[in-house]
Amino acid sequence: MSKALASSKVLVDDEVIPATIVYSSTTGKILEIIDEIVDPLDAYLKLFHVEEYRDVSPLLVMPGIVDAHVHLNEPGRTEWEGFATGTKAAASGGVTTVVDMPLNAIPPTTTVENFLLKIAAAQNQTWVDVGFWGGLIPDNIDHLRPLISMGVRGFKGFLIESGVDEFPAIDPPYILEAMKEVDGLNTLLMFHAEMQPDEAENQHAIMNEMGFHTNGDFSKKPSIEKKLMNGKVSSNSNGAALTNGFKALRSPGASFSLDVDESNSSLGTPAGSASGSSDRIAAIADDIQDLDLGMSASFIHRTPKAVVKLLKEDAHDHKHIEGEEHENCSLPHNHAGSMNQQVLTDQQAKALAKLPYLASSEPLLGTYTLLANHNRRPVVASPRVKAKMFDYTEEEPSSPLLLAQREDPNLANIDATAYASFLASRPDNFETTAIAEIIYCSTQIPTVPLHIVHLATHEAVPLIRAAKNRNLPITAETCFHYLSLYAELISNCQTHFKCCPPIRTDNNRKLLWKALRNDIITTVVSDHSPCTPDLKGLEKGDFFSAWGGISSVGFGLPILYTEGQKLSPPVSIQEINKWCLINTAKQVGLSHVKGRIAVGYDADILLFDLDAKYIVQNDQTFFKNKLTAYDGKEFKGRVMETIVRGNSVFTFKNGHSKKALGRLILEPRTI
Repeated sequence: MSKALASSKVLVDDEVIPATIVYSSTTGKILEIIDEIVDPLDAYLKLFHVEEYRDVSPLLVMPGIVDAHVHLNEPGRTEWEGFATGTKAAASGGVTTVVDMPLNAIPPTTTVENFLLKIAAAQNQTWVDVGFWGGLIPDNIDHLRPLISMGVRGFKGFLIESGVDEFPAIDPPYILEAMKEVDGLNTLLMFHAEMQPDEAENQHAIMNEMGFHTNGDFSKKPSIEKKLMNGKVSSNSNGAALTNGFKALRSPGASFSLDVDESNSSLGTPAGSASGSSDRIAAIADDIQDLDLGMSASFIHRTPKAVVKLLKEDAHDHKHIEGEEHENCSLPHNHAGSMNQQVLTDQQAKALAKLPYLASSEPLLGTYTLLANHNRRPVVASPRVKAKMFDYTEEEPSSPLLLAQREDPNLANIDATAYASFLASRPDNFETTAIAEIIYCSTQIPTVPLHIVHLATHEAVPLIRAAKNRNLPITAETCFHYLSLYAELISNCQTHFKCCPPIRTDNNRKLLWKALRNDIITTVVSDHSPCTPDLKGLEKGDFFSAWGGISSVGFGLPILYTEGQKLSPPVSIQEINKWCLINTAKQVGLSHVKGRIAVGYDADILLFDLDAKYIVQNDQTFFKNKLTAYDGKEFKGRVMETIVRGNSVFTFKNGHSKKALGRLILEPRTI
């Protein structure tokens, strides 16, 4: 059956024009685009056997959104979300394609066997098209190629503990091994890019203890197994942690960076530097500081030399834009500072940021952690975290902060219900430390595309820009919540705002917008990551024990349109189209069929009322759990209808289609 949809405002490529779209609900494809509103009785339409004609002026007609980062959590944690409720929520906001993350489903998408269980669970439950990411965990390297053949769009791993039992963290040696495994294939490796600087120091110490330095020379590294067999590792007070760490260090030769407070001067030899090169590195550090990149001297001393070189060269090439990237910042950045001195001191903030059991993406112990993991303790890959967390014999603390307070008396009066306390525990250098490692890996194998998910700090912008300008295949996304919410608005006990990386300051938010408009950040996604309301611990308001995640799939278009109108110049629909459709379709390998209104593309279309205003209310959302950080906020712009491959799946007036008309995207990616 052929249909025609006309409007005075149709987004075709980079223009909003009067147009008529002819599409087929049988093939699901766009058949023709006529650059005017044609009469319903026009002879040309009869050639397509058009049986349904609608003129929806003055609504904006644009391509359907491709949300490349959604957690649907089925099977295993369907009480958090599910394919049906998650895709219905997506459809209500004009999203026509979502790509499901490998966690928090049980089991995660880390093997073909697990993937088949997810495919079976999704059958006949999707109101929009659904693709899938695979997972990177320490023991599934051999499963990557089979998963690619099964149709996963790429893979995601955590450089910090995830907090869920079935998805342990990976490390830089694993990244290099995975890159070697998939080199030459059509795929993408993505990373939750947080890494505690002290954890990087610990890995660096392990490597040095085994008799070699992390300077990026892969040709002269002894094997870990050989070092162990020859008894080269000393037995010291940290021996248990070192021993537990060997399995995590899957292959030698990675560079481990360290980004720490300037006052700490007892950190040993910088990664990637020999004793004779310290003066040269110091000179580079001074040079880069003079260029106002916002990087501390310790970061330059500790980051891999290849990344330092990229920063230096790129900073000289782009001196004219440095001020824009750090507007309203005090340079170099103070990673040990407190957002609110009335809540906690700089010393307390620094202490919070150094504790390993506060660093995981989700809490590793406490009541909510046990509930989230079905009464199991999560698997922890980091030997340093293991050594610190599980050496107590008394009853398990109800919050990670309680364990921290036992260790450090400076934290005795920390207010766990204050957002400033939580934010201090996850400073920006968690992200820059991890991103420097990812860039370093890219310099070693520059043929494998890498992607940084949910970027939250503007401090990483010089790093990403330098990598992109040297043609390294690295991209980065940010999220709707990082562009619309900010720390100063989050009151005590509002744990439904918790996510990792955290929502940072308003000045940081504005600078993320600049990086997005300057094409350093290229995509915007929801990172829809729901859980049951009880895991948020709203009755206690403890940010350290509460489960994280922001529910927002389907909110993206009105969020960007609402916030974008406040900028100067205002954000255009064409820009949103680039960030949430064209670039996300490219990221997931679907740019040949989705993200555009063009002949031969999928007829994925949304109708948007640019003038509608409304207040978000929890009980009116389509999520399984009616809790969102946007409750009570006013949006401008409403999706009135969503069409997936020629079939209407949602209208504001009538709700969702009776049948689930989405399909599973299982074809191996070709681009």
